[in-house]
Amino acid sequence: MLIAEPLQKMIEEFAKFPGIGKKSAQRLAMYLFRSKDPDFQKFLDAVQSLKRDLHSCNICYNITEKEICSICSSEKRDKSVICVVEEAGDILHIERANEFRGVYHVLGGVLMPLKGIYKEELRIKELLERVMVGNVLEVILALNPDTEGDTTSLMLMKELENFPIKVTRLARGIPIGGDLEFSDDATIGRAMAGRITVK
Repeated sequence: MLIAEPLQKMIEEFAKFPGIGKKSAQRLAMYLFRSKDPDFQKFLDAVQSLKRDLHSCNICYNITEKEICSICSSEKRDKSVICVVEEAGDILHIERANEFRGVYHVLGGVLMPLKGIYKEELRIKELLERVMVGNVLEVILALNPDTEGDTTSLMLMKELENFPIKVTRLARGIPIGGDLEFSDDATIGRAMAGRITVK
């Protein structure tokens, strides 16, 4: 089936987004085509603003409109605890849980030598500088529990071992509402190893 070239280009662009397949890309492109001019203009303005107005925080590398993000500049945040994450999007997930009151450090990825991502490509030097200069008491490694995340966490633990701080990792285990029956062996093993004392 022949599709008008501008529509085809839009579908191809949407299909490049993570988690968007060809059918979803077609729906999005058709939605934009059918949207009224004011709505379409709002969408265009939002896309342009995204690239024009946002950049990385000068301290933690979170996404911000200002030089320092709202988390780093907040007096209510505990600057002695730094939570290290892979990407700025991970901050959104942690903030949604509404449990963490410290500050963040965005590495900008994890070690992936096969894809050409080495220690030098990550913001490890900047993390070490923050630990050296600030009154940091704890660094929480909140990287994904996969091979790359674990490898990066081990490397960071080694880098931080000479500092008089506590280095922790997020606990792993059975999700709330989850059944042991449906949990894999590694998850059950990690939950058992990471158990907490209640009495």
